[in-house]
Amino acid sequence: MIESSFAVTATFIVYLIAMQAIGYMAYKRTLNSTDYFLGGRSLGPWPAALSAGASDMSGWLLLGLPGYAYAAGFESFWLAGGLLLGTWLNWLICAKRLRTYSITTDNALTIPEFLSRRFEDKSKLLQTISAFFILLFFLFYTSSGLVAGGKLFETVFGLDYAVAVVIGTLCVVVYTLFGGFLAVSWTDLVQGLLMSAALMIVPIAAMNGSPSDLMVALEAKNPELLTMFRGVSGEPLSAIAIISLLAWGLGYFGQPHILARFKATRSNADIATARRIAVGWTALSMAGAILAGLVGILYVDNNLTGTLEDSERIFMLLVNSMFHPVIAGILLAAILAAIMSTADSQLLVSSSALAEDFYKQVFRPNASSDEIVKIGRWAVIILSTIALLLAMNPDSTVLGLVSYAWAGFGAAFGPALLLSLFWRDMNRNGALAGIVIGALTVVIWKQLTGGIFDLYEIVPGFVFATVSIVAVSKLTGGASDSVKGRFDAYQKNLVEFD
Repeated sequence: MIESSFAVTATFIVYLIAMQAIGYMAYKRTLNSTDYFLGGRSLGPWPAALSAGASDMSGWLLLGLPGYAYAAGFESFWLAGGLLLGTWLNWLICAKRLRTYSITTDNALTIPEFLSRRFEDKSKLLQTISAFFILLFFLFYTSSGLVAGGKLFETVFGLDYAVAVVIGTLCVVVYTLFGGFLAVSWTDLVQGLLMSAALMIVPIAAMNGSPSDLMVALEAKNPELLTMFRGVSGEPLSAIAIISLLAWGLGYFGQPHILARFKATRSNADIATARRIAVGWTALSMAGAILAGLVGILYVDNNLTGTLEDSERIFMLLVNSMFHPVIAGILLAAILAAIMSTADSQLLVSSSALAEDFYKQVFRPNASSDEIVKIGRWAVIILSTIALLLAMNPDSTVLGLVSYAWAGFGAAFGPALLLSLFWRDMNRNGALAGIVIGALTVVIWKQLTGGIFDLYEIVPGFVFATVSIVAVSKLTGGASDSVKGRFDAYQKNLVEFD
């Protein structure tokens, strides 16, 4: 037992040292705020695609989704299908346009800065309000990663949950603090590959037979596990339930940490290649995660007495039970990779919102690039501390925290960003109305239950935000001539930037 624990610990230490080394190399190449927050817009298709995918999926991919498949069976395919469709559409219709427009708007580094310049908002109110909601929802999102980290270290090392969360937080903060966007993207590339490998190896090794044998065994246990239209107790899935699961795909259009990868890609020509890599990686990884959950149902049934109290630990249970400690250490490091790859991105986007969109705009308009980077690094420390406090509840679920933050971003920024890239007559007032109403709808809807209020809050948030943008833009006179002129120039640049 001691030798086993030592082997797993040694593997983790080697992995963490490797990530810090990557962070140090990125630190040496980080010279200004563009480097720190967007990596100098230098990402090729592989790091852009896998960094977007890894920062998107987080610990949710190895904890939340296998746990959901373990509890709900084939019902989880609705959720995975919505996310896969959202990934593809986001790369297809947003990536090229956002990269081009963010460059033509005087090299806007953040989403709030882009929206402010897109609509020539001299008051900076749009930028400030956008940054506020980014900070609010990212505190919940980052907390979900820290909860996942706590569960991982608690399971692997038998640590107290609070101590485990603190250790996981420190692991992420160090390389994000110094290496910035390049450190985040380069480590995400490594971590994305490790995550997908683990999600293929673990369920295949645990299957103990062919996929058809697995289906037969699951049907014998409970045939409802193999249907997408009924719950595990045999009750029909309602339209509200199916729409809610598919609607997770809407969230992609408003996730600042994913959208940052589009802006950081080195050329529009790389985006098509990156899209294929991203969609392929997402499909493969989610298939592995669902398979791990399904295999876990039978493994727990055959090898444990009683039930698994926390379904989100099923992937860790399979790894610990089936593999040599060194291999287990590598596979469990994949969970740490998933957690780190998202938490680092969220901290960086939050710090950019605080430094670029609050500090620079409100307090120090003439701040130098070096000063902004310093403020960004302090923001990483402050924000990670607040997220750490929110994550201290051991009963928090990764999926629950992620679903709230995902809906908040999707509803607040998804409609505003999509329409800003495609609609010439949208104005600042419409954008502001959409962001505020989308975010508030999510917050209020989340507190209500029963009937229509069981619908995932991103759906009403997205709809109300879209209606608000169109209605308010039209009622307040539409876009000015100069804003329309900027839009026309951006449309021309779409072709030239290729």
